[in-house]
Amino acid sequence: MAKSFPLNNVDTAWYHMEDPTNLMMVTSVVLFKEPLEFDTLKTLLSSRLLKYDRFNMKVVESRLPVGNPRWEWDSNFDLEAHLQHVALPAPGNKKALQEFASHLLSTPLDFSKSPWQVTLVDNYEQGAAVFFRFHHCMADGIAGVKVLFDLTDTSPDAPLEREQDRPQSPHKPADNPLTSLFKPAADALNLGRKVAGTVFQESMEALFNPAQAAEKAQNMAAIAARGATTTGRLLLLPPDPPTPFKGKLGVQKCAVWTDPVPLATIKQASRVLGGKINDILLSAMAGALRRYLIGRSVDVTDLNLRAAVPVNLRPHARADELGNEFGLVILSLPVGMADPVERMNELKRRMDAIKGSPEALITFGILGILGTSPTQIADQFMNIMGSKATAVASNVPGPPEALYFAGKKLDNIMFWVPQSGRLGLGISIFSYDGKVTLGVATDKGLVPDPENILQGFYDEYEALVALIQQVQETVYCQALTKTGRPCKNKAAADSLYCHVHQPNQ
Repeated sequence: MAKSFPLNNVDTAWYHMEDPTNLMMVTSVVLFKEPLEFDTLKTLLSSRLLKYDRFNMKVVESRLPVGNPRWEWDSNFDLEAHLQHVALPAPGNKKALQEFASHLLSTPLDFSKSPWQVTLVDNYEQGAAVFFRFHHCMADGIAGVKVLFDLTDTSPDAPLEREQDRPQSPHKPADNPLTSLFKPAADALNLGRKVAGTVFQESMEALFNPAQAAEKAQNMAAIAARGATTTGRLLLLPPDPPTPFKGKLGVQKCAVWTDPVPLATIKQASRVLGGKINDILLSAMAGALRRYLIGRSVDVTDLNLRAAVPVNLRPHARADELGNEFGLVILSLPVGMADPVERMNELKRRMDAIKGSPEALITFGILGILGTSPTQIADQFMNIMGSKATAVASNVPGPPEALYFAGKKLDNIMFWVPQSGRLGLGISIFSYDGKVTLGVATDKGLVPDPENILQGFYDEYEALVALIQQVQETVYCQALTKTGRPCKNKAAADSLYCHVHQPNQ
């Protein structure tokens, strides 16, 4: 157990990115249909959460003019100093809980101690809610989800305290669906990062194994060329169009989330329409933004808005580690397209176009450089990059089965990541136990009515349901009969073939 160690460069960048108008916090809420005892919560956190060293440590600025801040063991650590216990005012409904969530997203963490907080909220309908907040310098969203799952069990009868030195999660958080698209480039650039970090060793190898050194030099040249092209493309992107989502930020934020919709319906839409689940969800999200802007009298003709999408770069061997190891890719959302099928197909085409791009690794490397740069330079760069996008959008597939927290079933989960780059709109999609929930975080001065974005998502969902029914009613079997003529049977549900001509028959 190290008593002190420096923040790495990327974690330092997130630490310095903190701003009163854009707090660098990861926030999540867990909802329960029955009350939760505060003492039970404390016991569980003491047993499972505090086994992560970083939750016992605080950030201390370097005593030198240069140098990264350090994680130092907090000799005065007190678990209760990180806990809140509140009750919602009557009627204790979802609207009241969303107002409290907005308050938390607007309230900075206390850096005089470890930058995290857990809040138990009583009087939420017939149950309770628990909010988890931690600063981005501690961990990224994927690592945070892993920590959250380490607090849960797959059975309501599991003991609160575990015997392991490190909690073992019943569920490994899945990567953002975009991660697999960028894995080849990530693997190559991780090699590049490793080679670049051992220049002296490579020079010595060149003396004794010139053939191997030449091969590595070739790899590095290819990596450098791809990286330079990608960096140039990012820097030369024009600013995103002005919309109500962009503007000067204030300190007050809004946080809302939808009621969950069945994941089975989204899967059905993906089968019928030919896209992936991620395509369907991103298209619905873009459609919700379109509907909101039309409601604000914005001309959406041919409008495209860019979203910064986090992509997990953490190798599986380090899946249990905290810290930040993700990059960002810039995805252009075809908000101007009204037809949901055309919109989904265009989104799929755009994602395929950036498949294998080193963009995520490049942005990760840029964050590392910013961590060692003067604050003024880092701020200026983030302002430039922030002008090139409108939102941060994150899609995290959660566990397909129900989880339990201190013996209580988790009814639903939602999270919000900070809007890096001075952005004022954050969109989170989370699936859990056969349900999908959309969360939205906005700057109150720019978007004071984010519930209207949620309504747009509901409308897009209903349009999908109607489209599925329409397709199923009109699609005929695509197979040929034994005589070579088109089959005249209607296609079976969720299929392009009738029951006679199913591919597995």
